Amino acid sequence: MSKTEKKAETSNKRLRITLIRSVIGRPQKQREVIKGLGLRKINSEVVRKDCPEIWGMIRKVPHLVRVDTLEEK
Repeated sequence: MSKTEKKAETSNKRLRITLIRSVIGRPQKQREVIKGLGLRKINSEVVRKDCPEIWGMIRKVPHLVRVDTLEEK
């Protein structure tokens, strides 16, 4: 499988990330990760591509967010 085929495979996946807990009282680094994901208020949602960079950010704040996988055709 070539690199372009791998990219085509992963490019159709998206992640819906929802902020479910407040960032009040959380360390500054966690606040920055949430801001970097594009989340602002509780229950705000963003859709991001499924890539290792986004998953690394999610792993820093799994207790604050909910992640759903979306399949696009």
